[in-house]
Amino acid sequence: MRFLGNILWLLFGGLLVAVIYWLVGLLMCITIVGIPFGVQLFKLGTYALWPFGHELVNGPGQPGCLSTVMNLLWILLGWWEIAAIHLICGLILCITVIGIPWGLQHFKMALSAIFPFGKEIR
Repeated sequence: MRFLGNILWLLFGGLLVAVIYWLVGLLMCITIVGIPFGVQLFKLGTYALWPFGHELVNGPGQPGCLSTVMNLLWILLGWWEIAAIHLICGLILCITVIGIPWGLQHFKMALSAIFPFGKEIR
């Protein structure tokens, strides 16, 4: 069932979301200051590619002081908009019964997009 959900996810926009995350991550990695943010966008892009059966969880010893500060910078610099977009997409998909599983994935991605530092894909 996870495999089918992931394939349908890819066909109906998941691949586009992952590619956008990766492209913006590449743009962020142009500067040294943007590299930590670019790495988080790569992580979110990988998670967006195959979300069913995976989750972003706190890494060992996380959240630490550095990841908390970086998450605060992430929010203050406007990256919370990614979470807002996932939230809106999730609400739209949950209007129909068929779209509920994909809407729930968007809700999971919104939560992970608001605090990405210190997380790992499992």
